[in-house]
Amino acid sequence: MSILYLLALLLSLRGMIVLDWRFRLFFWRSPGRAAAVLGIGLAFFLAWDLVGIGLGIFHRGETAVMTGVLLAPELPLEELLFLSFLCYLTMNLIGGLSQLHNVRGRS
Repeated sequence: MSILYLLALLLSLRGMIVLDWRFRLFFWRSPGRAAAVLGIGLAFFLAWDLVGIGLGIFHRGETAVMTGVLLAPELPLEELLFLSFLCYLTMNLIGGLSQLHNVRGRS
């Protein structure tokens, strides 16, 4: 059992939090709305994964860098953190592009 991939995901999530805090992109702009959006996005992608697993499309890969902890059959713990990172990254990008657009619109 290794936690290397888990640590990489946690470090990446930390980076998203720091960027969000520094530039007020998502949670630091509107915490309630951000929590709802992140929760809905995470629920959507988890449902997507579970449907794919149920249809036999998605399978858990065996690697030496994963913990081996499963949340459901074929659904590793790391997938939950990856999906959280993906949703957070997307919302930070949208927030950053929105701010950039607003700044350029004032010029």
